Parts: sequence; C-alpha cells; structure tokens
Amino acid sequence: MRHTMDALNRHEKKQDFFIALDSDGCVFDTMEVKQKECFIPNTCKFFDLKAVAKFARMAGEFVNLYSNGRGLNRYPALVQIFDLLEEWDKVRERNAVIPKVPNLRQWIKVETKLGNPALDSYCEQHDHEDMHLVKAWSDAVNQSVREVVGDGIPPFPYVHESLAKAKDRADMLVCSQTPTEALVREWEEQDLDAYVFTIAGQELGTKAEHIQYATRGHYPGDKMLMVGDARGDQRTAEKTGALFFPILPGDEDVSWKRFYEEGLDRFFNRTFAGAYQEALVEEFDRYLPDLPPWKQVK
Repeated sequence: MRHTMDALNRHEKKQDFFIALDSDGCVFDTMEVKQKECFIPNTCKFFDLKAVAKFARMAGEFVNLYSNGRGLNRYPALVQIFDLLEEWDKVRERNAVIPKVPNLRQWIKVETKLGNPALDSYCEQHDHEDMHLVKAWSDAVNQSVREVVGDGIPPFPYVHESLAKAKDRADMLVCSQTPTEALVREWEEQDLDAYVFTIAGQELGTKAEHIQYATRGHYPGDKMLMVGDARGDQRTAEKTGALFFPILPGDEDVSWKRFYEEGLDRFFNRTFAGAYQEALVEEFDRYLPDLPPWKQVK
C-alpha cells in the first residue's frame, strides 16, 4: 500500500529538495468547518457539556483554530479544552461537571501514535470508561467529517500552481495529524496526490517523525522545508532542522500567492534562511496568541 510506514521508511531521494506539507487549514480550507460542525458539536454531545455549550464552543475554537494549539492532535486538544473549561470562572459558576479523563491523560503521555488504531487497541485491552467514551467521540467525529465535508473542499488558490512548480525540484510529503484515510480521500479528490510520494497521517506518528523517517539525512537543512499553518508545524521544522514557511490563518490565499511567487524561488535559490524566514515567522506569531480572549488583560 502506498500510504504506509513502509512508504516513509523506503522513500528514495529523487530530487535535491524536500518539502513537507500540512493539510487541514494549510492546503485545504477545512479547519473551520471540521471544528465548528464536527468536532465541537460532538464534544458537547458526548461529554455532556450542553449546559456550558457556549463556553465549550469558545474553548474548542480557541484551542484548535485561534491559538498556538492550532493543528494539535485531537486527543491532547480535547484535554486542553477540558482544562480551559475547568479553570474558567464563568463555567464554575454554572456548576458544570468537566470530564476528568485520567486514562486519556496517561495514554497521551505514553502513546507515540495518537490515532484511532492505537485507541481501538487500547479499548480492546482495557475496560476504562473514559477511554471508551473518547473512542465513541472520535468515531463520531470521523463520521461527521465524512458527512459534512462530503465530496471535499478544493485547496486554497495557488496550491495547485505551487505544487506543480515544485514537483520537478522537490520530493514532497503530506505530514498531518488528521487520520490517513481522510487525508488520502481529500488529496485524491482534488488530484493533488500525484505531487507527493506519500501521505502520512496520525497513525504513522508525529509530523517530526514523518519527516525524520522519510529524509534520514538525505537532504541538508537548507534544502528541507515545512509548509504549515500552526505553531506545531513551526516546531516540527525546528526539530527536524528544516526551514519553515507559514500559511497565515485567515490570510491563506495571500500566503499561498506569496509562496508561489517568491517563497519557492527563495527556497530553491537557497536565499530563504535568515532575514526572509525571520520576517515570515515574526508576522506568523501575531496570528496565534497564547492566551484566550477571556484571559487577556483589557
């Protein structure tokens, strides 16, 4: 099968350059619809948060869309949402019961492949109520994504053009924390899969692991590039020694046009590192705050 761990480990360098691409919210305008129509409604439903649904929605949107947690794997993101709700005074005033999920917290610490297969395996071996509830929630989220997103959402403008421009000079990989099945469906539906040598989702490890498995020292750092829309993507680039091109949340069209018209040329001409990348990251930092609006000093 093409999109497997074996495909990552057996990747053979064909081009001089390497580009890793995040998917949700970066290549596809899917983050908003998936979070607001699939993740958050199921979170309120399965964890009985209807009494504080307004606050659960705000916390979910902040963690997954509008903060430095954007792009985080769904399981640690869920814990972050619960933590925000637990400490929020307006939620406490309503005497809401926020799930404790102790086994989920422990599982996140020790599991290296935070995906549905690993969760399914855990639930088969353990009779832990919180984990079975998390599994039911995760399965429902996946079903909602299939129903709501349907036949797919087209990529942002200039994605096709950028990948076509890069394909003869760079080996390209999709690295994401979305389930691989959903990624493959979305990339195939939009005829983007031909540009990449494989598509790696949450079942194959972290984004950094995806890149490390695939590159194995074949490319020098200034010939490796991570394209992403989240701080986690920036940290992935730093961890793997790659350069980083940010896609600005809310200004994705502008970002992809910039990538097509100047970013790729700078990458291939090896003038990307230094002042150019620093200016991009400085701008990117302003888009993803650390504190939610209700904690910020007025």
